[in-house]
Amino acid sequence: MAINTAKLSSILQNFVTATSDVQGAVLVSPDGLTLSSSLPGGMDEERVSAMAAAMISLGERIGSELSRGNIERIYVEGDKGFGILNGCGEDAVLLVLASDSAKQGLLLLEIKRVLTELRKAMMY
Repeated sequence: MAINTAKLSSILQNFVTATSDVQGAVLVSPDGLTLSSSLPGGMDEERVSAMAAAMISLGERIGSELSRGNIERIYVEGDKGFGILNGCGEDAVLLVLASDSAKQGLLLLEIKRVLTELRKAMMY
């Protein structure tokens, strides 16, 4: 199946620019390849993608070992903001970077919305 990377890029770019406190996002294959990204300047896209794939792999292992079932999302919270990793079907993982002032409830709603859009775009 061919993935429309232009459509995915458009969805990610719109998400990052239209959602307050979102600083960047990257859509990654499970093996760590970048499918699309809209990251802040100075971030190494390949390194971020590899880390996102490693995080989801480790999260799935932890979920299994602790009998927590399938992992929905993984949070990394630091004093400068959040990294929120979400599965996006079987073929991708979405990592969203947000500032420390982000309202988590609203942010999760926006992430849920963009995940729906991305999944639809990946089906065609």
